[in-house]
Amino acid sequence: MQLGTSIFLIAVGAILRFAVHVSTTGFSVHTAGVILMIVGAIGLVMSLLLTSVWAGRRDVAADRVVVRDREVL
Repeated sequence: MQLGTSIFLIAVGAILRFAVHVSTTGFSVHTAGVILMIVGAIGLVMSLLLTSVWAGRRDVAADRVVVRDREVL
């Protein structure tokens, strides 16, 4: 899940939880909103962690320079 998708899920969940006032039987819109916010938050944390891990690897690889010389006959 990318950052945009995570933020979208958090926003939709917050709308369902705090802005929608509906009473239904058998399905809770508020609970669905909380679930979407939790899934979005988990996705956001995982996305930030993976981004920081890959960013660190790119910096290390960019600093390495390999030069090979060979003799010409």
